[in-house]
Amino acid sequence: METQLKKGLLDVCILAAIMNEDSYGYRIIETIQPYITVSESTLYPILRRLGEAGLLEVRPVEYHGRTRKYYHITQAGIDRVNLFLNEWNEVMTIYRFVNKEANNK
Repeated sequence: METQLKKGLLDVCILAAIMNEDSYGYRIIETIQPYITVSESTLYPILRRLGEAGLLEVRPVEYHGRTRKYYHITQAGIDRVNLFLNEWNEVMTIYRFVNKEANNK
């Protein structure tokens, strides 16, 4: 899969993983792992970038004597997920056309 496309999909998957409740890195990986593979070394730079873009907020929480970062989606992050869903409908329409034409040969 094209790197830029996968990067965009990872962004949206991560945002979707925290839409219903705040979460931390390892749990985000567990949530999206059945759908797309992501490592910690990939996840944390994306989380940092999404935070810098204002799509999520970070909140430190003490957990068993350590500080755990919890991520919370912002309204801008929710808007980004909704934009993705709207755009994906268009992509699926194009996919159906290409698939139909490819199968007619």
